[in-house]
Amino acid sequence: MSNVDELELDKFSQIAHKWWDMDSEFKPLHEINPLRLGFIDDHAAIAGKRVLDVGCGGGILAESMARAGADVTGIDLAKKSLQVAQLHGLDSGVTVNYRCVAVEELAEEAPGSFDVVTCMEMLEHVPDPQSVVRACARLVKPGGWVFFSTLNRNAKAYLLAVLGAEYVLNMLPRGTHDYARFLKPSELSRMARNSGLGLSTLAGMGYNPLSHVYSLNDDTSVNYLMATRRLD
Repeated sequence: MSNVDELELDKFSQIAHKWWDMDSEFKPLHEINPLRLGFIDDHAAIAGKRVLDVGCGGGILAESMARAGADVTGIDLAKKSLQVAQLHGLDSGVTVNYRCVAVEELAEEAPGSFDVVTCMEMLEHVPDPQSVVRACARLVKPGGWVFFSTLNRNAKAYLLAVLGAEYVLNMLPRGTHDYARFLKPSELSRMARNSGLGLSTLAGMGYNPLSHVYSLNDDTSVNYLMATRRLD
């Protein structure tokens, strides 16, 4: 597929073995995962539902949704990350169907096949986020839920998510994010509407560097979550 940044794939492949190391570069994802899972489950009640996790990486969110009772498929184009996810699933005993396939390709193969689609911390790593949003909308059933999370594009987000997280606090490797690819909520909302998705909820995700605690709030100026629903 053309909607791939090989440098991004290579970047994540080089650190794929650290996906489940709670003290590695992926520590923030482990810490925010309960918030992501709660946000998704509060809206979609995922137990017993067929869920697709787009850009699943090493399977952190995918496994947690499977533990919550969902029938989960995780897709990614980083083969090493998928191998780590598969191995961890064998160790944890949590069943997730992992596939190395582009979301656009899967949308052609199996449109309208999922009750819920999640795409978390992925849009800021692809050349054409609208293509991903459109494919997610095609993959979900009418009335089904599609969830996104990404980074806002403004001075505060650059200061905290790039300079702060990557250069000051060393929470993430330098070069993890490309500020130019951050998306304003208004931009992502427009992409969703253009793809046949109706906006339901927008929530911010904050981090307290003193208490090291993440929480959901109304401040979407840096990290934010978006719940949308496919219109019939």
